[in-house]
Amino acid sequence: METTKIALFKGKQIRKTLYNNEWWFVIVDVIAALTDTVQPDGYIKDMRRRDPELAKGWGQIATPLSIQTEGGKQKMNCADTEGIFRIIQSIPSPKAEPFKRWLAKVGYERVQEIENPELAVKRTRILYKLKGYPEDWIEKRMRGIAIREELTDEWQKRGAEEQKDYEILTAEISKATFGVTPSEYKKLKGLKRENLRDHMGDFELIFTMLGERATTEIHRTEDSRGVPKLKYDAKAGGSIAGNARKNLEKKLGKSIVTKDNYLAISKTSKRLRKK
Repeated sequence: METTKIALFKGKQIRKTLYNNEWWFVIVDVIAALTDTVQPDGYIKDMRRRDPELAKGWGQIATPLSIQTEGGKQKMNCADTEGIFRIIQSIPSPKAEPFKRWLAKVGYERVQEIENPELAVKRTRILYKLKGYPEDWIEKRMRGIAIREELTDEWQKRGAEEQKDYEILTAEISKATFGVTPSEYKKLKGLKRENLRDHMGDFELIFTMLGERATTEIHRTEDSRGVPKLKYDAKAGGSIAGNARKNLEKKLGKSIVTKDNYLAISKTSKRLRKK
């Protein structure tokens, strides 16, 4: 179950993840955004050397959490809002004050979303719209998110406990649906830290939803328990989507699995229509 999200501050990406029901931010991302350094790890070492009090309390500020990276999930030092505020005190940057306001806003939005989950959905829609995605694509993406959450809820209830379990099950669906794992699919599209599904076209999203929705229904129908059975179901659900994909590809005479980046294609099409 992917919990890593991307927040934007002045155009810089800052990864965040939910932990103890609040946002925790990747410390090296914060340092990079505030200092423009290309070596945030080295900057942190220098900063701790300059500020003995910060170094003394570093163990209470920095918490290793599982974060999605180019090489998959990795443990990275993260800090909550309070911890980030403490770190900012040691950074002589003109961006510090705007960042504090941004940080407070992000934290407040999380409180609002807990009280009213619909706000999170609305904000996600707005973010996709600002990135340039058309409404019809956003509708599919939002439906896909709901289907994915429904599936991961079933996995959690039926015995998937570790992050690795979710990755294995997701890979089974993807292999059966598209013939490639998510990591292989990202390489095909030339993606690194980006979210694979944010770069899928209509049919890619549709078949992803079909494979995951079919898997959820198989779990429920057979009352599946334990990772081995869930894995078997995942392959079966993905095969249903995979067979549908292959039938469509025969009719179209081309592959649905493509290296194309949907957003880039969409923006190019808009520019061509304007000419």
